[in-house]
Amino acid sequence: MEMPAIEPEREVATISSPGRASALLHPLRLRVMSLARRPVSAAEMARTLGLPRQRVNYHVRALERAGLLRPAGRQRRRNMVEQRYVAAARSFVLSPDLLGPLGADWRDIPDTASADYLLALSEQVRRDLELASSEASAEGKRLATLSLKSQFRFESPAQRAEFAAAVRDAVVGVIARHSSPSRLENGRPGRGRPYRLVLACYPVPASEAGER
Repeated sequence: MEMPAIEPEREVATISSPGRASALLHPLRLRVMSLARRPVSAAEMARTLGLPRQRVNYHVRALERAGLLRPAGRQRRRNMVEQRYVAAARSFVLSPDLLGPLGADWRDIPDTASADYLLALSEQVRRDLELASSEASAEGKRLATLSLKSQFRFESPAQRAEFAAAVRDAVVGVIARHSSPSRLENGRPGRGRPYRLVLACYPVPASEAGER
């Protein structure tokens, strides 16, 4: 008997444990996970990959034990009933906390205009989102976020500097008009839920400059 197709539960899932990361970061398992973005059986994966079914099934089981694959119904093929699987999410990211004390920390980088500082700050954003998403999910709530993406060009360093100054003034003004202080004069937290704003501007890699 064939069951209705089951879609991945999430768009993006964070891998936060070394065991799950180890289960995923195997070349063949990455290929299996890519095929499992839609329900598929181990036999179908084996045919697509040109590998023995037993070998593919071994890795499918390991991914299922790690919670990266989940059952997605059964389908009958000739005289056999095959179990189908689907990835737990459409895509995955590795948690910054996997690196422990080796993880990047923006507070340790004095040059705030450097690429290293921005990379470390990006890891802070990812860490914050991972924790806040987990807390919201545990409460059955949807996490409210705001993101803005734009792409443009600067014709000169002067134009870039003028842009940076204008954006800084505009953002400071918007924050002052439309939010409450994060800290009161006595040092205690202000009213309401705290939010963090990170605004980044960086050169597009030359290899991608004409693609998007």
